Amino acid sequence: MSIAGIQLRHAFGLRTGVAGNIYFVDEQTVVYPCGNSIVLHNVDQKTQRFISLSEKCAGITAMAVSPNRRFVAVAEAARAEEKPLIHVYDVQTTKKKKTVSSAEVASGDYVSVAFSPDSKYLAGQSGKPDYHLVYWSWEKNKQLAIVKSLNVQVTPHASVNQIAFNPQDSTQVSVVGNGTFKLYRYSENNLKQFAVSKTEPQNFVSHCWVSDERIVAGTDSGKWVLMENGEQRAEFTMAESASESGDRESDLNAAMANQAHSIAAYSKGFAVSCGAGRVHLFERMEDGKEYYKKAREIRIPADPFSADPSVSEQQIIIQLSISPSEENLVAATDRGQIYQISLASSELGKGGDYAQFEQLSHSFHSSQVLGLDVCARKPLVATCSVDRSVRIWNFETNQCELYKEFAEEAYSVALHPSGLFLLVGFSDKLRLMNLLIDDIRTFKEFTIRGCRECAFSNGGHLFAAVHGNIIQIFSTISFENVGNFKGHNGKIKGLVWSNDDSKLVSCGMDGAVYEWEVATGKRLREHVLKTCSYTGVAATADVKTTYAVGSDGKLKEITDEEPMPAIDAGEAEFTSLAMSNSGRMMFAGTKSGSVRAIKFPFTAASVGGGAGSDWQEVAAHSGGVNKMRLVCTDEYMVTVGDDGCVLIWKVTDKEGRGLKRDKETGWAEEILITKSDLEEKNALTAELNQRVEELKIGNEYQLRMKDMNYNDKIKELTEKFIQEMESLKTKNQVLKTEKDKEEAKHEEQLQEVMEKHSKEVQDMEAANNQKLMMEYEKYQELQSKSQKMQEDYERQLQEMEEARQKSEEEITEKFEERIRQLDEKIEELESQIHQQTEEYEETKKLIEEDADREILDSKIKYEKRLREEKESNTKLKSESGIMKKKFTSLQKEIDDHKDEIKKLQTENQKLNNVIRNLQKDIDGLKKEIQERDETIQDKEKRIYDLKKKNQELEKFKFVLDYKIKELKKQIEPREQDIKNYKEQIQEMESELERFHKQNTQLELNISEMRDKLKAVENDLKNEKTEKFRVEAAVRRFKTDLHNCVNFIQEPKQLKESIMSMYRKHVRDDDMASEANMDADIQKEFARQREHLERSVASLRKKLAKENDIHRADYVRIMQENVSLIKEINDLRRDLKKSRTQIHDLEAAVGLHRKNNDQAKQLVAMVTSNKSNPILEKDMEEKERTIETQRLLIQQLRTQIHELETRPLSAGKQQLPPLVSN
Repeated sequence: MSIAGIQLRHAFGLRTGVAGNIYFVDEQTVVYPCGNSIVLHNVDQKTQRFISLSEKCAGITAMAVSPNRRFVAVAEAARAEEKPLIHVYDVQTTKKKKTVSSAEVASGDYVSVAFSPDSKYLAGQSGKPDYHLVYWSWEKNKQLAIVKSLNVQVTPHASVNQIAFNPQDSTQVSVVGNGTFKLYRYSENNLKQFAVSKTEPQNFVSHCWVSDERIVAGTDSGKWVLMENGEQRAEFTMAESASESGDRESDLNAAMANQAHSIAAYSKGFAVSCGAGRVHLFERMEDGKEYYKKAREIRIPADPFSADPSVSEQQIIIQLSISPSEENLVAATDRGQIYQISLASSELGKGGDYAQFEQLSHSFHSSQVLGLDVCARKPLVATCSVDRSVRIWNFETNQCELYKEFAEEAYSVALHPSGLFLLVGFSDKLRLMNLLIDDIRTFKEFTIRGCRECAFSNGGHLFAAVHGNIIQIFSTISFENVGNFKGHNGKIKGLVWSNDDSKLVSCGMDGAVYEWEVATGKRLREHVLKTCSYTGVAATADVKTTYAVGSDGKLKEITDEEPMPAIDAGEAEFTSLAMSNSGRMMFAGTKSGSVRAIKFPFTAASVGGGAGSDWQEVAAHSGGVNKMRLVCTDEYMVTVGDDGCVLIWKVTDKEGRGLKRDKETGWAEEILITKSDLEEKNALTAELNQRVEELKIGNEYQLRMKDMNYNDKIKELTEKFIQEMESLKTKNQVLKTEKDKEEAKHEEQLQEVMEKHSKEVQDMEAANNQKLMMEYEKYQELQSKSQKMQEDYERQLQEMEEARQKSEEEITEKFEERIRQLDEKIEELESQIHQQTEEYEETKKLIEEDADREILDSKIKYEKRLREEKESNTKLKSESGIMKKKFTSLQKEIDDHKDEIKKLQTENQKLNNVIRNLQKDIDGLKKEIQERDETIQDKEKRIYDLKKKNQELEKFKFVLDYKIKELKKQIEPREQDIKNYKEQIQEMESELERFHKQNTQLELNISEMRDKLKAVENDLKNEKTEKFRVEAAVRRFKTDLHNCVNFIQEPKQLKESIMSMYRKHVRDDDMASEANMDADIQKEFARQREHLERSVASLRKKLAKENDIHRADYVRIMQENVSLIKEINDLRRDLKKSRTQIHDLEAAVGLHRKNNDQAKQLVAMVTSNKSNPILEKDMEEKERTIETQRLLIQQLRTQIHELETRPLSAGKQQLPPLVSN
């Protein structure tokens, strides 16, 4: 007795619905989620490594890879009554490094995750309803900052889609979404917004940092927008080019198809996925007129194996990733497919108007996988899915051997033991098909609609198929119906053959497990449990013991002897079973997607306990496990599930050793191929051989001509370069002498400039110290005035609040009457909805009956078309025979050409090596010439710039002194404005303190009311218990009375029964208490209770209204405070700038020097000249701003005066007028 082990070997599939579900880890490895695991897929070696998640994982919502390619972050959705988590795994060891979470996040999942550029920090964006942005130091497991990136109350329709770090700064994070574009900077344990965007709100689906200042964001309308520091710089629409395909995209949702779902940046530009199956490449422009220009378009190719090849072109690419060396691009689609393309210019240039993607490895199932079967003679696995495809996988080479899509859905699949035939149950018929070398073709159809289960016998001479509630047995040789097994009342979910094919076991949703004898059709054994719907069954080789699982969450052992107690699955629910051919191992799949290796055979200790020691659980699928099968050698196990993934597991014993099969037997290598296909391939090879021979002759002649031309050109180039080298040497000597002279001049000029600057700095410091002392004295005077103003405003605000409370009470009474009227209208509408639903159900039944009739008519039409196409096919085969003969002759010519091409290639390589060596010498000489030219140009530019600076300084000397005087005049009124603003700020702060005090008082009132409510609820509970006790006593009394009525005609027995009732129900204490009870006391108690309930209800309403009003006032005051602080800061900056300008101008003119006679003469010259028009304009604009501010102050004073003089309603006191200082 032991528990077998399983280890994931290969996974086919991609988990959709995960933000950022594919990334490059290195040049050869791609990481993506599959089932309940993270796959590290090596593209070159076709091998996989896995990061397994926990069995209790609620689902993956987002994923990210660190910039150093060492770590993967996986966001897990929140479990019941828990917070969402983010796990960080090491890519090399595939082990978990850290788990981070936030207690302040109320959402159930993280929408997006991102690593900082140094890979030390991690950011996570939560979803509805709070939309928190969390910033962690994940290595220390420390939350550094959290901020609400979106206020749902202000913008209810907005959302957040993606976050990203600045590639050059770990403190900057960008957030985009529906109506949101925000930039945050981390500083002092806070995330603060900066560079607020002034553009119109749009639905940003994705974005990416192109540089340390620029972001490219994609919208849902098919545009990308270039943002720089929150401002829009450029825009480009891609929706027009994405919608040119016309009819092919008519079935798609236009809004979804035209969204820019993903953006990936690289050194030359960026790639955007927009439109159905399209990626647009944009490259940076160097001329400066445009920022980026569209360079290329990449599309998903049509699928030749599909019934509708254009369906694959209509896939939506949801994620893009570029390799570290920028050589390859990987794309993941919404249908679970992965594509790749090389970004080399040679590869992108092929294909005319657009380039085409290629499958990364092979195509996967895009929907729920329903059917699974394993072959006995070949390493093949067959699967069918809701996506109408049937696929044949090889579990040894880990490749998809065959793949085909059909027009109808495939519900079940069965592989013949030889591996040459396939049985598929479609929605209309059951089809027996041949597995050819490159195709799956039907050769026999059975009229069984919606066959959900089918299975070949172990010998392959029979197969069983489910037709409704009947199991039909057919012969694979004569295709005759050998037997029909009737007995099930519900859907049949499992079929198992015995080793000798003499018996068949079936289970169904009706709770029945039957054992049938194939030869006679008799039912040998049955087990029926109507409360359980069985979904999986397994049996031993001789079918003496069967095992079944179902909806009751238990694994049952069914034998002829005494039944063993069932194994309980615990919190999970078993959906499928698999038993090894050796009868030593058992595995079960659960509804949550995990796979359990169960201790087998069962023991008395393990049965019924459901302990974790009786099985080993492994996380497998993200949805329920539908089917699971073991290979005939018990080496591997295959599982499929609702997530569309196919997983291959390596089975090991208790010591971890893998099971081995006999090397002598080996796998069968036979393949089916049609005669027509063979003849076509032979003809093609003959034609290609002829073409190769023709090409060899042509290539030899062309190579000889090229050799002659190249030799002549090389001689000419060598002579030219020798002459140029001599001329450059002479120029170089002349330039060196000029360089030495100029360096000596520049050193002398630098020394003079440094001496001047040191003197000017000392003068500036002395003047600034005196001004600071004056301003400090003024500041102390303003503080004393502001304290007096605060006291006056506090008195006035208290009186205003009393008047506000009275008005609130009147408004609440009006709204209560409106609510009552609306409730009556809602009841009327609900009655109308109930009537309309009944009418809808009747019409639905009639439509379904008409649809069945139309289906039968369409079948008859399509059968006629099939016959006509078969006749045309025979004609085409006769023509193909003639073409094959031509192919044989051409094949011989091709072989001869190949030999000649090899000889020419060797000669060509020798000549190319000689040319490369010469080109290297040429490139070295060109670089030396360019470097010398650049040094000469830099020196000429410096000389020219110095001359310009001297001319500009002479012009400014005449204007600077006049500006100094005007700026001094402008500083004085601004200082007065600063004083006024400071007073207003102090008033606002006092108001805030008063509101905080009110909040504390309201909280105390709430606590008192809650205590009162608890006391009332306790009284209610006591009265309810007394009521139940009295009702029970009354019921007993009624039953006793009913028994007494039977003795009405017998007075003695009647008397005795009444006496017994008296003793039973009447007590002396009760009589005394009832006599003393007074009816007035009960009435008074009821009246007081009603009064208290009414008072509690009214207080609750008042509390809620006061809280809402208080919040609105608090928000308004805070907004006003923020605006005032911003204005003050702006004025302070202007003051500093003006002062620095004054000092700079005085220093430049020379007023601070001792001998400043020349400077004074310059000032006199400026004052005598005409006025400067630029300075006059500045003065006029500043005077206008002052006048507008004065007008605003006057308007506010008039409004305040009107409010003071306005007559108030009765019962309200008028406030005293505001006194202006």
